[in-house]
Amino acid sequence: MKNLKSLLLLAFVALNIQTAFAQKHDFAWWYRFEQQNKELGAPAKGEKRVVFFGNSITEYWPYKHGDWFKENNIIGRGIGGQTTYQFMLRFYDDVINLQPKIVVINGAINDIAENTGAYNEQHTFDNIVSMVEMARQNKITVVLTSLLPAHAFNWHPGIEDPMGKVRSLNKLIEAYAKKNKIIYVDYFSAMVKEDGTRMREDLADDGVHPTEKGYEIMESMILPIVNKLRK
Repeated sequence: MKNLKSLLLLAFVALNIQTAFAQKHDFAWWYRFEQQNKELGAPAKGEKRVVFFGNSITEYWPYKHGDWFKENNIIGRGIGGQTTYQFMLRFYDDVINLQPKIVVINGAINDIAENTGAYNEQHTFDNIVSMVEMARQNKITVVLTSLLPAHAFNWHPGIEDPMGKVRSLNKLIEAYAKKNKIIYVDYFSAMVKEDGTRMREDLADDGVHPTEKGYEIMESMILPIVNKLRK
């Protein structure tokens, strides 16, 4: 188990180095899914396409539970390390141009980790609102999800009060969703430790990225909503 955790950590570090190198020359990493998007083409008649859009939490999901994505006809468009500023730039390529019926947005934890600069809650929230508005203008149903619990970032140690920032942004997103009649899925409450300090240890080895058990909880919450919206 210790060796497996070490290998996963090395893979995570390598992925973030690769991401940083690619994004040095292509901030949004537009070309990450370029070929896959071309191969998908337009939806078939009657197809109700679903896109999961986000960062590494979304990117790793198909690697751990690929069969679940295939069985439920869900397209993953997550890129590790990205912030909502990068999401905004690739939202047309990786969501709107795919013509989905539904987009599930999960992100902003890397904003709090300051991956692309100092964290500003209002700017991050505005980015989320902008993506919702773009989706709605293109007749795409939006599902917003909470940020997952995160008490620290091993790639950016020293960030002050991550959990407080996560809770605050989640409250903004939830209130916005309620006001605008958008479905909001509260992963946070289902995955936080009883003392409220972090994600449950059995759900995330590094305190940020879900284990298979963590993804199973998320799947049990999101799939009934996706299936209902597809009807």
